[in-house]
Amino acid sequence: MMQAMKNDAWFQDAGTQSGRWELDEIIYRSPDGGLLEVAHDLDALKQRSAASWMNLWDKRYKRTMWPYGSGVWGKKELVLPNIPDEDVVSLDEGGTNLFWAERYGKSIGIPDLWVKQCGVSHTGSFKDLGMTVLVSQVNHMIKSGKQDIMGVACASTGDTSAALAAYCAAAGITSVVLIPRGKISPGQLIQPMANNSLTLALDTDFDGCMNLVQELTVDKKLYLANSMNSLRVEGQKTIATEIVQQFDWAIPDWIFIPGGNLGNVSALYKGFEEIKELGIISRIPKIVCCQAQLANPLYTCYKNNWENFESITAGNTQASAIRIGDPVSRSKAIRYLMRHGGMVEEASEQELAEASTLADRTGLFNCPHTGVALAGLKKFADRGDISANDRVVVISTAHGLKFTDSKLNYHLGNIEGVQSKHCNKFVELPSKRDAVYDAVMRHMDDQLS
Repeated sequence: MMQAMKNDAWFQDAGTQSGRWELDEIIYRSPDGGLLEVAHDLDALKQRSAASWMNLWDKRYKRTMWPYGSGVWGKKELVLPNIPDEDVVSLDEGGTNLFWAERYGKSIGIPDLWVKQCGVSHTGSFKDLGMTVLVSQVNHMIKSGKQDIMGVACASTGDTSAALAAYCAAAGITSVVLIPRGKISPGQLIQPMANNSLTLALDTDFDGCMNLVQELTVDKKLYLANSMNSLRVEGQKTIATEIVQQFDWAIPDWIFIPGGNLGNVSALYKGFEEIKELGIISRIPKIVCCQAQLANPLYTCYKNNWENFESITAGNTQASAIRIGDPVSRSKAIRYLMRHGGMVEEASEQELAEASTLADRTGLFNCPHTGVALAGLKKFADRGDISANDRVVVISTAHGLKFTDSKLNYHLGNIEGVQSKHCNKFVELPSKRDAVYDAVMRHMDDQLS
């Protein structure tokens, strides 16, 4: 009952759903240049009933039987069925808190609001979900002798590099990360350094790093770990199943998710489509992809009725992990959004800072990218697009502790162009009882006024 059933998975062209390449091949695009996706033998998976799948996944969830206690590997049949369990590289990813944000939700008229805390993970971001799958497949190819891979490389705005470094360190595989110098937080920068990655800080932006890493991986000595590698999507898509599972298999009405390179929104849709095909859910939630206004090429395309996508040079946004002007997964994201009537919203620097800060005051501790999604949600709520009875989930992509510089600068009033309307500065006092007492009383009076 606890063991995985046999089925198959392979690469195919994401746009045409044609062609077939084995997962042991090193390939990222079809001969026509289209991105690939992992296809599963859903007919074989349908031999088990929806109720049986739900029962199996519930029995595995957060248990200690390797590797099925992981939020990703508990769904191994629908993720990466082809490799033996002993080749899996897992750090117990997934199974993250679904936080009932009741206080913040009520303040914006959405009392049934939940925040999926994907950043409460080993390296502090949702990137762990995809990286466990990719590094496991690399580990399998190396151990089986099917490919002569020297190491794994990625371009990153911070979180991808942290996840790659940690999973490669756990597997004993060399990792190389390309980051834009001075454009990621110190908390993100130290992670690949600590996990012994070759960390290359380049005088360019993320899009420049992405172009370079594609050139570096052409000869296949280094394996490409960015989300244009569809193995990453297979882990990230489990967010969809896990959210429904945490609601006792009920389906939320709305999901708001930040978008940068756009692999995340593509993964979310793929996850929902597959469990709908298996009969586990009957509909797909309304999904809104939210972008920072200074890095908003998808939003601009959406406002132009999905015509003429144009890359941009992304600006200096607090949401540094989604500071991407030329997203690799845009074609996948646009296809999914158009197919399901998905929407796109944007958030200014002022809006994302305020949304993040006000949510923090109700017990959260948000990264600025979650602030983008929260700001997008508030816009929908203010317009009356969401019913007060709707169940809404915001995907929080990273832990706020990775972005303490941004959060501290807000409370100190040091973010250019942003008014810190809700700042909470620390108070410097002499070590005297009267001074401390007076400060406490003044604070209490302010809270009551």
